[in-house]
Parts: sequence; C-alpha cells; structure tokens
Amino acid sequence: MFVYATTKWSPMVLGRQLFVGQQDGKFANNKQEDTAGRAPPHPASWPRIMKGRPLRSLVVELTIPKEPQQRAESAEREKEGPMSIKYIGMDVHQATIVLVVLNEAGKCVMQTIIETKGSTIVQFLRGLQGSLYVTFEEGTYAAWLYDLLTPYVDKLVVCDPRKNKLLPSGHKSDKVDARKLAEWLQKGELSPVYHGSRSLRTLKELAHLYLVQDTTRVMNRLKALFRARGISCSGRAVYHARQRDLWLKLLTEGGARQRAELLYQQLELLQPLRKTAHQALLVESRRQPAHRILRQIPGLGPTRVALLQAIVQTPYRFRSKRPFWSYVGLAVVTQASAEYRVVDGRVCRSSKIVATRGLNRSHNHVLKEVFKSAATGAIQRDPVFKLGYFRLTQRGVSPEMARLTLTRKLAALTLTLWKKGARYDPEHVKPQAA
Repeated sequence: MFVYATTKWSPMVLGRQLFVGQQDGKFANNKQEDTAGRAPPHPASWPRIMKGRPLRSLVVELTIPKEPQQRAESAEREKEGPMSIKYIGMDVHQATIVLVVLNEAGKCVMQTIIETKGSTIVQFLRGLQGSLYVTFEEGTYAAWLYDLLTPYVDKLVVCDPRKNKLLPSGHKSDKVDARKLAEWLQKGELSPVYHGSRSLRTLKELAHLYLVQDTTRVMNRLKALFRARGISCSGRAVYHARQRDLWLKLLTEGGARQRAELLYQQLELLQPLRKTAHQALLVESRRQPAHRILRQIPGLGPTRVALLQAIVQTPYRFRSKRPFWSYVGLAVVTQASAEYRVVDGRVCRSSKIVATRGLNRSHNHVLKEVFKSAATGAIQRDPVFKLGYFRLTQRGVSPEMARLTLTRKLAALTLTLWKKGARYDPEHVKPQAA
C-alpha cells in the first residue's frame, strides 16, 4: 500500500522513523514536487519534529508486516470453513436480546443487540453459517423461544439460571451474561431444562392454572387477620360460609371486619374457578395413554396422576431411578473427603463412613409433595405398603426414614411401570436399601 511518510533527510537513517501523513496539505504538495523531479524546498520550509532537525516529505511504498497475533487470527479465519460450529449466547429481555457468537476457538466473532421479535431472531440466525449451538436461560420467554428456534439450530440448550449462579462469575451486564452463556455452552457446563413436546402443552397449562396459589393466599391472609387479634382459628371452620357471620362478630374493629368481608368475597370467587380448572385437568389427563398405567399404582389418585403427567411428561428423560429421585427431591446428599489411602504401596479406599447431608434441595416441590402424600396414603390403605412400613419399623428404622424409604420405592416403581407400560404387581414392592 502507499502511504505518505516523513523521514530524516539523511539517507543513512532512511526508513527508521516513519510518521503517517495525510493526502492533502503540505505532504501532498511534496509528493507532487518529488514525482516531477523538482528540487526539494528550502530547509526552512521542511516539516520538523524536533527543533533544529528538518525533515523532508517523500512517498514510499511500505509493506507493513503483520503482528504474530494478527497472523494467527488470519490463519484461523482461513481454516474456519462454512461448516464450523458457532456458539451463541442469548441474554433475553422484554424489549431486546443481546447475542454473542463464539467460534470453535472460543473467540468472539460477533456481538449485537436485536429486538425481541420472532422474525428478527430467525433472520439473524439464517444469516449465520455453520452449525449453530444456541443457549438462553429459563424464563418467561423460554417456551416461546424453544418452539421458535428449534427448526433453525442444530442444538438448543435452555439452561437453569439457579445453577448458573454457582458457576464462576465477575462483572454483571447484558453483554457479559451473553458472553458467559456462550462460553459455558462451549465448555459443556450448563444444566439443561427439559421442554417437552406440544402434545402435552394443554395438560401443562391446566396444571399450572390449578396450582396457582391464589386461593391458598387468600385463606392464609384470612387466618392471619384473626390471629393478629388473638383469635384462635385452627382447622377449616373459618372458611365455611355457614359460620361466616359468627367469625365476623369476633372482630370488634370496623376496618378489620370490612377487610375480612372483602377477603371472604374474594374466596367465594376463587373457589368455583379452582374447581372448574380441576375438572378440566382431570378430563385432559384421562386422554393420555399413561393414565391407566399410573392409576394402578397405590396412592396415586386422579389428581396426582394428572399433575405427574403434566410435570414429568415423559419417563424416558430419566436414564434410571436415581436421576428421577434427584428431580423429585428424594436423593440423599453425601459428602466425603480423604477417601483413599496408601497401604503397602497400593491405593485402597478408606474405611471412613460417608457423611449424609439430608435430601437434595434443588427439586420440583410439587412432584415431591405428590409422592410424599401418595406414599402416606399407600401406607394407610394398601396392605403391601403397610406391611413394608411395619417391617422397617420393627428393624429399628425411625418412622420418618421408613416413610422416606417407601416414598423412594414408590417413585422408582412409578418410573419403571411408566417406561415399560406394565401392570402393577404387588410383588414389585420388595425390601431394598434406601
């Protein structure tokens, strides 16, 4: 390339000090004079960079060598073909989405902000070449983005934001978050969140409508109103419509009585809606092929089966019973250290007892309640589970651990029968270690 440069007049130091000039002004005039073969101007008019050291302007053709880092980047771009993998991290918000694209080497090749709009997102992905690996966090837009992007990407990971907080982190911003998601996707450090097929979407929405705790919230507020004035209100009698006037007479303050009346009115409106959602949930659950299989299991009634199908959706997402226990919240957390020692030059496992730290805390709370209540009902009504509970307590196992053991057994039995499509056999309930 051609640049205008100033060098010292002495030919001995020509090319040692170069200063890029401009194409107009005094440098351009010097270029015309040199090319015309005219004599150089008077030294007084020469440009100076230091007092007493005149410089002349001339045109030289420079081939600026690339730095080693630039050469490496150019080589990587040449090697990067159209079928390379692009790791895309998306930080999704209501109005905008921040995207960061990394190549296979982990270097950022693109960073942009687009509108949270379906056509804009699809147009951006179509403009990228190679295999597209995309990730974003579970949130309000997760289900919509999952259905939208699945046909256009090779791999889509909806990650768990709760576990992302446990990963190393530094500064917090939208661009930093998108960059970290892309890096964690490349390293395989993200924990995916399951998104099922659309066939069970109706059942899932009805279960969400049934589980909305608006009714429970109003009932708790009503009891708190009485307890704040020293009035005992245990049980469910305070909610009955026939005894409502008696409870209102116990409130002597006018403001408290008026607030209780409004809460009662709100409860009257919510209870019929909850019953309607419950009936719709049961009707949709009976349409599923797994409904008959799950209804055979002791303790699993129509409502529990409906919630189980809506949350789990398919049993094949769990390789064995242990991941299922972890998802339900029945996995035992253990901690160990200094597990091995050297004996006669051989590495042997230490005889130290592994410490237990209770059950895992990261789980689906609704599903845990389903299996705990199902196991409690099975112990009370089913003779096989009742006998298993009696044998465990006779061996010195505490009642809490006995119920936990049977709850884990019930969860494992449910997963097995659901996968195989088999009928329930009481012989399946055999004593086993927790």
